[in-house]
Amino acid sequence: MPTILVTGATGQQGGAVARRLLADGAGGHNRHNGHNRPVTVRALTRDPGTPAARKLAALGAELVPGDLADRASIERAVAGVDGVFSVQPVARYNAAADFDEEAAGIALVDLAAAAGVGHFVYTSANSAELDLGLPHMYGKRRIELHLLASVLSATVVRPTSFMENLLLPQFGLGRAELATAALPEISMQLIALDDIADVAAAAFADPARFGGRIIDLAGDSLTNPQIAAAISRATGRDVPYRQIPMEELRAFSEEAARGYEVMNRDNGTKVDIPALRAEFPGLRRFDTWLDQGGAAALTALLDSRAQ
Repeated sequence: MPTILVTGATGQQGGAVARRLLADGAGGHNRHNGHNRPVTVRALTRDPGTPAARKLAALGAELVPGDLADRASIERAVAGVDGVFSVQPVARYNAAADFDEEAAGIALVDLAAAAGVGHFVYTSANSAELDLGLPHMYGKRRIELHLLASVLSATVVRPTSFMENLLLPQFGLGRAELATAALPEISMQLIALDDIADVAAAAFADPARFGGRIIDLAGDSLTNPQIAAAISRATGRDVPYRQIPMEELRAFSEEAARGYEVMNRDNGTKVDIPALRAEFPGLRRFDTWLDQGGAAALTALLDSRAQ
């Protein structure tokens, strides 16, 4: 039974991948490759005592304490594994300001290669190959290039914005509105976390098919007013869209403001969603995501703030 190390296992992407691999190992069915391939999941976490880590352990994951900034702990974590799912937190977003995402990602590639890992899946970001003036994206691109130049069999996935991000406080749904700095006419491409996990699981199950590939991921493309309307229909709550001034967002995060400026110029990489869906028919549209639990989570969020 192969063992796959999942970094960021208690985070958004790592958690989704760990759960998908554990479900496959328990006889689950991968929506995107049709295979059931039992695996052992080695879940890297800084604190095995957190509720998220304990939930993974209850599902059958092997918890491994470690920190991506600590080379020795990563070396121990990759020893004897057959695959690695690599995701690094972004400084100033979900990591300490002094965390070096690029150094951590490259070190993981090098240690996996030295350990003889069979297949490596790195999750980067949509438009990482473009010079868009987003500093954290340059590091992701350098990790991609380092990985693809290594001896490892590897797949790079580049997700667009997560549908699950709508549950985060900065989107304003806790105030019963969808508040972003996006222009109302600009379409935003979206991907469900479970689809990232399904594609990663497919890559581990069939390295010959997925080795050497860069796969941009999106399952739907909607304007923010369309997203707000879909949420309103699904939750039965009136959720209007409000465009906030860019300077209001910049006061919260300079990096986030730059990202929205790029989106408003509409010059990022566009995923060919129909072509992607031809290869991965199970990709969720936004309405599908809402039907499969997104609406319930959003309703709970809306109701919790209304009390």
